[in-house]
Amino acid sequence: MKKVTVIGSGSWGTALAVMLAEHGHEVTIWSRRQEAVDELVERRTNERYLPGVKIPAEIGATTDRAEAVAAAEIVILAVPSRAVRQTAKDFAPYFKKEQILVNVAKGLEEGSLLRLSEVIRECVPECEVCVLSGPSHAEEVARNLPSACLIASEKEETAKLVQREFMNPRFRLYTNTDMIGVEMGAALKNIMALAAGMSDGLGFGDNTKAALMTRGMAEMQRLGMAMGGKAETFSGLSGIGDLIVTCTSMHSRNRRAGILLGQGKSLAETLETVQMVVEGVNTVQAACHMAEKYGVSMPITEAINAVLFHGKNVEDAVLELMTRDGKAE
Repeated sequence: MKKVTVIGSGSWGTALAVMLAEHGHEVTIWSRRQEAVDELVERRTNERYLPGVKIPAEIGATTDRAEAVAAAEIVILAVPSRAVRQTAKDFAPYFKKEQILVNVAKGLEEGSLLRLSEVIRECVPECEVCVLSGPSHAEEVARNLPSACLIASEKEETAKLVQREFMNPRFRLYTNTDMIGVEMGAALKNIMALAAGMSDGLGFGDNTKAALMTRGMAEMQRLGMAMGGKAETFSGLSGIGDLIVTCTSMHSRNRRAGILLGQGKSLAETLETVQMVVEGVNTVQAACHMAEKYGVSMPITEAINAVLFHGKNVEDAVLELMTRDGKAE
């Protein structure tokens, strides 16, 4: 069993902490908010992000960065994508060369257009970085419902080490060395979930959502492969698997946000209602810039960007997608 630190006390970080503690690991959660640490320690709850889930007594919590990672063998970075760089910088003085960093955020860095593992490596080049991804709602993992994900690392032995330590009868892990494909699938599916939610909010049917998901996957795969990712990765858990769960479940913040936008709410009203990070919103502009950089056609992504940031009406965006010139699939 390993000593594991989870950086971030949101829903996914807390769910992983609960899962790992229940299977014998020594787990500590770091939070930047003292009130979150107090709640975790005193009441053994995280009502804001994971209501109804009991936090095992074995899990420790702290706001002290040095204390949090001092003894950890594996460190999970479970902060929003936009906070990854600053968090890695803040913890860099305390990380040790032998520690494995597992990023679980899904997104791209606006401006630099870097994948999140690249951002972490820039800040902490001495540590081994890998990525945990796949169809995995925190609410279900924390309640011990069967889930399957993958752990991706450029070094297969690192992926296998994390697989051995994290896998259990209710949480199955596969390994993968295609970091580009895994990270791009994880980031881009959130945009497609916004589109699927907008379709639901407009009152469209299953045909519409199936078309959006299928053509959305084509966009995801085109960009990922242009960047050097493998086609087969997008057929796996971090591609089609994550796309299915994020586009169809009410656990999905991106789908819920899309529903509200489809019903006519503004972006500001939507984010206020969801009250959690909606990664698709953070990712869509970077995805459009990357599509331009690599010369890849991504009409659904561009339509979502126009709705979110350029005032386009949702129904007009749908009409434009449906009336594009006929093409071969």
